[in-house]
This record gives sequence, C-alpha cells and structure tokens, in this order.
Amino acid sequence: MRAAVIVFPGSNCDRDAASALAQVTGQAPLMVWHQSNELPAVDLVVLPGGFAYGDYLRPGAMAARSVIMREVCKHAEAGGLVAGICNGFQVLSEVGLLPGVLMRNAGLKFVCKPVALQVERIDTPFTSQYSQKSPITIPVAHHDGNFYASQDELTRLEDQGQVVFRYVDNPNGSANNIAGIVNQANNVLGMMPHPERAMGTTGDGGDGVLFFKSLLGGFR
Repeated sequence: MRAAVIVFPGSNCDRDAASALAQVTGQAPLMVWHQSNELPAVDLVVLPGGFAYGDYLRPGAMAARSVIMREVCKHAEAGGLVAGICNGFQVLSEVGLLPGVLMRNAGLKFVCKPVALQVERIDTPFTSQYSQKSPITIPVAHHDGNFYASQDELTRLEDQGQVVFRYVDNPNGSANNIAGIVNQANNVLGMMPHPERAMGTTGDGGDGVLFFKSLLGGFR
C-alpha cells in the first residue's frame, strides 16, 4: 500500500500518522506539503491532526482551500482512500467531502483523554479488522470536535450506515454520539479520535493498530 500524509503549517500529528503507517505497512509514507500542486500515485491519503493554518477563521477552513486539496478531492472522487483524523476531519467537512460540521465542544473546553468508542461497521476499508460493536479506546485531543448536522442529514447518515465510530460517553456534545463517519462510497473517512496515538507503544491498549491494519488489509 502506498500512502501519503499531507503536511499543513500547524500540523502536529503528521509524524505520528507517518510512524503508525510505517509500523503497520513496513513502508514510510510520502510526506506531501500543502502547497504542492501534485499528488503522487498513492492508494491512501491521510489528513493529520493539528491546527492547520493555526485554525484561523475556524478549524480546517483555510486548509480546505490549499492547493493540494484540489488533488486530494480528485483522488477521492476517483475512488482512492482518504482518512481525515481530528483536524483532518474538520478539513474534509470544510471541503465538502463529508457532511456536517465540527463545532466548539459543548463544554467549551479542550478535551484531551482516552475515550471509549463503539465500532458501528466493520465492512469498510477503515474498520475491517475490528469486531462489530466492539468497545475500543482511542485518545481524543480537540477543542472543536462537536459534530453537528441538520436532522435531515443525521437521518441520512444513520439510514445509509455512514456512522462508523460512536462515543460511548460523549466528550464533546456530538450529535448522536458520532465520533467518525464515512462518505456514501465508503472511501473517505473522518474521525475525531486519534488512532495513531493508540499503537501499543506508549502503554495504551493498541486499539489504533487495527485501524491501520484494516487499511493495509484492503491492498493485500
């Protein structure tokens, strides 16, 4: 599997994502600068967590208009995999690849801690190595992770099975406890929790490993 990690000014999880990919695939991903007008031929693009462009205007707004995102959108529209983690989820929402918006946490505080999630679907390229409805623990670190969508959009997301991760104890006020969603084609995912921070190397339970093994399994 060939992967690329997009690097924005203000990214702070790009190296973590690269390390996680290398740990599972045995191959270092390409690091692509946000001003590049060319995306190498890859299977997977990761938009990492952090504070792209300092979160000016609102998280993800300026990054969504960076040069490389035109190529990321083309990659997604051609069926390529795209995973947006935390700030990356905010970028995918801003650019229109995923529905909904990520607002300020309900408590108006930055939340940074491991949280319990439930895996809603295991028939996607991002979740195939998990067990259905299995409880997992993945860290979160965000101030704007409160997922919001209109009632009609929420109904569509639920009816079409686009919710893939759900909070057990909602840390930010997200509608329907939503922690991660996919597009209708199942090739674009956005999630607020950080699987790259749960790789079993820092005393965590390693539940993020299966996220990256799911991605790898689709290309074997």
